[in-house]
Amino acid sequence: MSDLGTPAIGIITSGLDPDTLALETIDFVYTQLPTWRDDPFRLNEKSENKLNLQLCKFLDSNARNSFPMVRFNHEEYQSGRSSVDISASPVDVVNFKANFYSRYDTITVFECKRLPAPSLAREKEYVTGETIEHKNGGIQRFKLGLHGANHDIVAMIGYLQEGSANDWHDKINKWIEELSNGTITDVCVWNVSEMLNKLEICSSKGTANCRSTHNRSGAVKSDKILICHLWVTMHL
Repeated sequence: MSDLGTPAIGIITSGLDPDTLALETIDFVYTQLPTWRDDPFRLNEKSENKLNLQLCKFLDSNARNSFPMVRFNHEEYQSGRSSVDISASPVDVVNFKANFYSRYDTITVFECKRLPAPSLAREKEYVTGETIEHKNGGIQRFKLGLHGANHDIVAMIGYLQEGSANDWHDKINKWIEELSNGTITDVCVWNVSEMLNKLEICSSKGTANCRSTHNRSGAVKSDKILICHLWVTMHL
């Protein structure tokens, strides 16, 4: 994510803007995705749960030297029976603009999805679960405040197992457009302004990223949330 540059290395100091740390943490994760994918010791798993666990272990291990201010955790509890796939926490007690955070608090959270989804019934799961009973859409859960309620900046990781980043960018934006005009019904209110912005692709590393901003409801920190979309091609 070119606007962030190289993640800072060191210990968190008092007064650091929490949004800055969230973005630096997300940028660190993005830079690690191709290295994780190409790790010769990594088993070639397809399952989302197994990929999430692999990635979390890799991130937490590499952060100890490359990004020692943060630790990564698997399956962070959110609300109800819901948990988000990966979270990032400070290594110690820190002061973010007069707000104290401990190692039990989260800096930001990551929801991970396979692209394509494992079944046709879950085709649009990166965006929405489509029914009142199934609020399992990645973006949808952030919009409803089920995930990331205490954060203004979060991320989604896409494991591209088929298709190109451009194909998925177009398809996801088509789904959001259809949700906005009522072609697809949902428990959330959608707007075309929530479509993913311009995709940045690194062909040599097989990665791509973009951002989107969404309205949200529920017991949330603010009425809007920024989602950074981090994609890694798994079928190079």
